[in-house]
Amino acid sequence: MEEPLLQRLGEELYEAWKGCRVVEPLSQRHPELTIEEAYRIQQHFIGQRLAAGERVVGKKIGVTSKAVMNMLGVYQPDFGYLLDGMVYNEGEAIPADTLIQPKAEGEIAFLLKRDLRGPGVTAADVLAATEAVMACFEIVDSRIRDWKIKIQDTVADNASCGVFVLGDRLVDPRRVDLSTCGMVLEKNGEIVATGAGAAALGAPANAVAWLANTLGQLGVSLQAGEIILSGSLAAMVPVRAGDNLSVTIGGIGRCSVRFT
Repeated sequence: MEEPLLQRLGEELYEAWKGCRVVEPLSQRHPELTIEEAYRIQQHFIGQRLAAGERVVGKKIGVTSKAVMNMLGVYQPDFGYLLDGMVYNEGEAIPADTLIQPKAEGEIAFLLKRDLRGPGVTAADVLAATEAVMACFEIVDSRIRDWKIKIQDTVADNASCGVFVLGDRLVDPRRVDLSTCGMVLEKNGEIVATGAGAAALGAPANAVAWLANTLGQLGVSLQAGEIILSGSLAAMVPVRAGDNLSVTIGGIGRCSVRFT
């Protein structure tokens, strides 16, 4: 596909994000769209937000758990960029009308103290480069109508990133087994999802290593000070105004969010 068309599709997704509305699936309108081209659309989309004054604060890994793969019909990980306009703090309220069709994911977030750049990054390298981990929510939100996405759609749409919420407890990743730590996600006081660290590509550090190596092929590093969301530990949970959610991850802590 020609670059001007990829740029127009990126601008279309940006306008959909800004106007809080959906577009028809790109993969239906352009069946020839490749994953590599979808990442170029993502760059145009994010470029519009950066030009409007936002800045990159981290990166996210998507579609890492079997539960999410099965729910979306997408069977390989992807990545997107976290911007400062996406950040909410523990317990803050998120206005539901700023999102389109949101779903909540309980995850482990990594705060890096050193750069990571592939190829050859291992899970041990990730742990050595990590200042702390924390419980978090990623609120995914697709600009694609009815979540009818293929891998090309979610990649182009910045890995379906909406906003994210960080817990207020920082934990040394060497003091907890990130593979076996259990997660409980509650919605309005009821348990709606459970999982464990192993859901994210066998271990959350494996997911971060995958990201560092994948980005390294593109000449991009994970940078000191960045937040890396390592992927959902269970199925996504639909949310709407009035919902209160909390996630607890064993040995790491808790994160809560409410939608108004």
